[in-house]
Amino acid sequence: MTLVQLRHLVSLARTGSFSKSAAALFLTQPALSRSIRALEVELGQPLFDRIGRHSELTPFGRDAVERARELLLAADDLQGSGRLTGDDQQGVLRIGLGSGPGAMLMTPLLLKMAQERPRLRVEIARAGTDVLVHALRERSLDALVVDARSLRPAPDLAIQDLHDMRGAFMVRPGHPLVMPPGVTSFDDVLRYPVASTPLSDEVARVLVERYGSRAHPANCVTLQCEEVASLVDVARRSDTVLLAIKAAAPDLVELTLQPELAAMARFGLVTLKRRTLPPGLAVVRELMAQLLVDRPA
Repeated sequence: MTLVQLRHLVSLARTGSFSKSAAALFLTQPALSRSIRALEVELGQPLFDRIGRHSELTPFGRDAVERARELLLAADDLQGSGRLTGDDQQGVLRIGLGSGPGAMLMTPLLLKMAQERPRLRVEIARAGTDVLVHALRERSLDALVVDARSLRPAPDLAIQDLHDMRGAFMVRPGHPLVMPPGVTSFDDVLRYPVASTPLSDEVARVLVERYGSRAHPANCVTLQCEEVASLVDVARRSDTVLLAIKAAAPDLVELTLQPELAAMARFGLVTLKRRTLPPGLAVVRELMAQLLVDRPA
């Protein structure tokens, strides 16, 4: 079998139509049919059931397509990595940042790359964890920095460089909840808008454990978006209570709650196993070690 045949297999599995796949592959329909038939003969099993004009994968075909996708992705990765070997000053680094890491890393990363690796193309994507992981698996991103606790366990993901950062409820200086200073109850917090990025199931569990079902993010969060910087700005300019990592808003005042929140985010670098690492990733690791840390109050 050849990589060309495997590409034909994956295309036909996607469209279910010989005519559509042939057009997409710039082949004649008889040529595509011969390619698929030769692959079936070599493998000794039918890959598709022909149902009228539609082709559906057989059980064996479904397994073959998954393996074919892995082989094609590995071949594409090998081809790309060969061009980059020995020079991490150029190429492309495509990295996805979750909301918390994005607030801490995005500007320093862009600045450092501009100053130290001006020939390296850097592309940053910001989105929720599920969207970023999908893009990583599709090879449209090379690596992610996200909250590892929001990841579903998967054998194809490698998680490294873990950094724990403390979460807190925070408000602007002069907020009614800190005038005068003292212990704040969760009932007091709920008198004001509560802002946060999408929170992991682990954080939701901690909130409910500490303050009851009303503290579940679906019940208490009234302002939510992926961009921590925007939420910090809203908290600075209003009586909104921000729930985020403390280091993302050092100028805000942390509320002292009873019981204590004691929630942590665990940011990590996520890559695909057995994939060649992209150029410039060492810079990301360096910045993670410098910036994804809790500073003394």
